[in-house]
Amino acid sequence: MSLLRNPTRAVRIGSVTIGAGRPIAVQSMCATHTQDVAATVGQVNDLHAAGADVVRIAVDSRKDAEALAEIRQQTAANLVIDLQENYRMAELVAPHVDKIRYNPGHLYHHEREKPWQDKVRYLVDVATNHDCALRVGVNCGSVDPAKAGQYTADPLAPMLESAREHCDFLDTLGFTRYVVSLKDSDPAQVIEVNRRFAALRPDVPLHLGVTEAGLPPDGVIKTRIAFEQLISQGIGDTIRVSLTVPNSRKSEEIEAGRLILQDIAAGRVRSVVRFNTDTLNIISCPSCSRVENEAFIELAQQVKEITAYAREHALTIAVMGCRVNGPGETDDADLGLWCAANFVNLKRGSVELGAYPYDAILPRLKRELDALIAEKATAGV
Repeated sequence: MSLLRNPTRAVRIGSVTIGAGRPIAVQSMCATHTQDVAATVGQVNDLHAAGADVVRIAVDSRKDAEALAEIRQQTAANLVIDLQENYRMAELVAPHVDKIRYNPGHLYHHEREKPWQDKVRYLVDVATNHDCALRVGVNCGSVDPAKAGQYTADPLAPMLESAREHCDFLDTLGFTRYVVSLKDSDPAQVIEVNRRFAALRPDVPLHLGVTEAGLPPDGVIKTRIAFEQLISQGIGDTIRVSLTVPNSRKSEEIEAGRLILQDIAAGRVRSVVRFNTDTLNIISCPSCSRVENEAFIELAQQVKEITAYAREHALTIAVMGCRVNGPGETDDADLGLWCAANFVNLKRGSVELGAYPYDAILPRLKRELDALIAEKATAGV
């Protein structure tokens, strides 16, 4: 059975082209520290061998950029770089990669007085000069604050409007070699925002993913729900399954992605659209090079185990592995943990409760969870 595909335009990323009816490309992201060249090269090549069409690496400093130059010499994989918060790193990394991903919500972190349009114009110039594609990566936990404040009635409008605005601006610059991603940790939100964007801009290739999908098997199930609903309707040109797994198991993201695509093509799909709306929902980000302490991965598993008694309560616990996504993407959870090198920050909604050592956070989390359950019981919820 052949998959129905939206008539998106073709965008080349190194040796692979997505959109325009091409096979859906599968991606993953390195979890090694970029400056550890040997480990990063090993993981890039492992993912490439597992069938990754594109592999993403994070660069957050000049030393990371210097390491990237060495990595590029030791792999044939198509590389995409994640600029994090410093858009000016683009000129250092562009000579060594095939695509640059920027987050519209992070453009305001540096040179705040400069209009975002000037920053995007700079990124386009760099990408054009170095034969790179761009990804406009919009994320639920890091939307431009101006957009978040402007659209309050519709929770998806800030993401949708940010993506539309950046696409329109890129078009005015005559640059059309770009892809868009709109990601959320809730599969239903991923389905809805991508449907709406595809209706607005059916020409723009979409990178699909459920961010912070979490530990397998739940993380695979959440992602499968979103992909089945979207891809079966012709929406999506490249995918990433984001799982919280140890570095040695990163290829599971590729395997899961390939299997989901095979099942959709064969008609082996489910009709479930929502996930864990009435039970405990644990979300955790995929292991990546931004993680400062790999103990985060074990912590996510421990959180799942010690909170199993609360599985019938409609609460969300978020476990984030870094300072980039951690603070913002735990705000919507009932309880949130975001991990630094030597401590874990605990939050209740957007309220910070303090920082705790890794060996002390679980009892503190359990106390807060018990208090939340008791409050809901008192309120009759």
